[in-house]
Amino acid sequence: MLITEYRLELVTLALRTILPLEHPADTTLRYFFKNERLGSNERALVAETVFGVLRHRLLLEHACVEKATPRRMALAHMVRYGGYNLREIEPVLKREEKEWLATVKGVKAENLPLSVQAELPEWLVEKMRVSYSDEEILTLGRAMQQGAPLDIRVNTLLAKRDEVLLQLHAQNIDATPTPYSPVGIRLKEKIPLNKDALFTEGKVEVQDEGSQLLGFLLAPKRNDMVVDFCAGAGGKTLMLSALMNSQGRLYAMDVSEKRLTNLKPRLKRSGASNIQPMLIAHENDLKVKRLAGKIDRVLVDA
Repeated sequence: MLITEYRLELVTLALRTILPLEHPADTTLRYFFKNERLGSNERALVAETVFGVLRHRLLLEHACVEKATPRRMALAHMVRYGGYNLREIEPVLKREEKEWLATVKGVKAENLPLSVQAELPEWLVEKMRVSYSDEEILTLGRAMQQGAPLDIRVNTLLAKRDEVLLQLHAQNIDATPTPYSPVGIRLKEKIPLNKDALFTEGKVEVQDEGSQLLGFLLAPKRNDMVVDFCAGAGGKTLMLSALMNSQGRLYAMDVSEKRLTNLKPRLKRSGASNIQPMLIAHENDLKVKRLAGKIDRVLVDA
């Protein structure tokens, strides 16, 4: 993607908003996008750069040589991790930035402290050294520096995984079965899934494999009475419903009316009919007490 002054300024502004880390980065970025109303290309660039900077923050700060401004952090990420060369971004650079960026790719990570190589704070590295070798700490740190894959869950009320895989492959989308969840699919590239018929028809939902496995651990039976105690927007609730074949009764409880409202369009798409959203004030709400002794399974993912 071409880096223009406008796009660089957007990335810089987003980083300036997020880097104090006063709130979760994904939440702050969501509000940033809501306020800025960007095009899809700009949104992709901002998101990729922001999360890339966060994953490699300690090394990039080192590369910025005591001038770790949001703009310099963004430029350093683009050159070292974003696949850009100096010639591509030279039109937006100041003279001193060009000279400095020429040194960024040459920074040798292996010569830096373990905390910087692993992208972990020094205090945490010291605590980890009680149980792990430096090599193990570095392996763990490098693993967490990788971007997360995009996992989706097949809604077994409406489709089978093999069928969905065939439809994705027909669109030339690189998709493979998840290694542990029997209803999960891993996409190599992030795609605008919300516009795909598989999503709009309720056949798939975005859900990481770890969350899918929680549903299998709970293992609800078809005619059980089940409570998802911190349902939020209902990702795990919908999976539990599919595992129950939309039978029995499934209560989606949360203290946030807004989050439960976000469940409604997902519930409509899913074809599930055994879910009852329930707004509660707290864990001792009378609605909760009335169900005492009646529930077969409870999921608490707080």
